[in-house]
Amino acid sequence: MSANGAPLLELDAVDTFYGPIHILQGLSLVVRAGELVCLLGGNASGKSTTLKTVLGIVRPRSGAVRFDGEDVTGRPTSYRIAKGMAIVPENRRLFGPMTVLENLQMGAYLTGGGTKEDYDRVYTLFPLLHERRHQLAGTLSGGEQQMVAMARALMSRPKLMLMDEPSMGLAPILVERSFEIIQQVHEAGVAVLVVEQNANVSLSIADRGYVLSTGRLVLEGKAADLLQDENLRKAYLGR
Repeated sequence: MSANGAPLLELDAVDTFYGPIHILQGLSLVVRAGELVCLLGGNASGKSTTLKTVLGIVRPRSGAVRFDGEDVTGRPTSYRIAKGMAIVPENRRLFGPMTVLENLQMGAYLTGGGTKEDYDRVYTLFPLLHERRHQLAGTLSGGEQQMVAMARALMSRPKLMLMDEPSMGLAPILVERSFEIIQQVHEAGVAVLVVEQNANVSLSIADRGYVLSTGRLVLEGKAADLLQDENLRKAYLGR
């Protein structure tokens, strides 16, 4: 369900530093409403810093972050989350000693604890979670925990879901399943920005992609075109 409307998220010539170290260098990217975009890069490429900049955890020294028509560069993370961003963090970061249901309730905190429609929506996407709703999240498998993390993010009714390395630590068959679920979330009308090292699987479901190397964009384009790009194939697809 890609869209060609106004940008939902826009990074405009962003420069981000950690102390004297220049991490993101003039980074510009766009995610439109209803779009699934992937941001690719190896270790130390600046992917995590990009996410932190989008969320307001790190503030750029120059450039702007705009979300849903508003400049949010100086706004705190809590404001951005309330405005419609949701994060599925690397390694999922669930509340292990709490049940699946309690984790979902935490996700719905900003929307007043969640309506029946909110729960119906996530249980339709993730039927297994309805069965496991009284099970402790920490006792679930990696793939099941990924489902809880995504469902928890959806409980806040986001306009944009940010996915940080969703394939991390998952067996290949679970990676495939995880990306099928990301595609379902996208088809339900939520814009998604996937930050990943796994280029092949990300580009196979994305509308568009960006490739970062040491804080600079080195490639961008339609996902189908990037999958065929010789430079990308050599660098990320091992061919």
